[in-house]
Amino acid sequence: MFRFKCTSCDEWHEGMPTFGANAPLYFYGIPAEERGERCALDSDTCVVDQENFFVRGCLEIPVHGETDAFSWGVWVSLSRDHFAEFKACYDTPKRSHIGPFFGWLSAELPLYPSTENLKTLVHLRDDGIRPCIELEPTDHPLAVEQRNGISVDRVAEIYAFFMHPQQ
Repeated sequence: MFRFKCTSCDEWHEGMPTFGANAPLYFYGIPAEERGERCALDSDTCVVDQENFFVRGCLEIPVHGETDAFSWGVWVSLSRDHFAEFKACYDTPKRSHIGPFFGWLSAELPLYPSTENLKTLVHLRDDGIRPCIELEPTDHPLAVEQRNGISVDRVAEIYAFFMHPQQ
């Protein structure tokens, strides 16, 4: 089992951590009192004003020497047509042959320079597994980490940032 020593509390933790957002970044730009009428948000999709379409997926980063990847739960905007295609096949068990779909990252991940609107490809996966989000291979640190992987120490650093923010 994967274990790491937290850089903040100095304790050993087991299991690969994951962090993510409950909604796309764009959703949070809508005044809270208007979200109920302007937004349709569920666990996997979000539609704002019937004009902006988002899907939830996993931006996976390999961890050196480990079989499990570290995963950011992120949202990606899709065009109206790609969103319709996504929705049409989402409950289909075998769907990995559909796509990929181009999109823009709708997430701001701490510990990186701005991640909003990075170019992505959304790859559907079979058997109800959330889509895999692939970043355009640029020199952005998040894209570099997705390509090259990260160390266990980097996982511990990310964990400490989220789990011990006051320290």
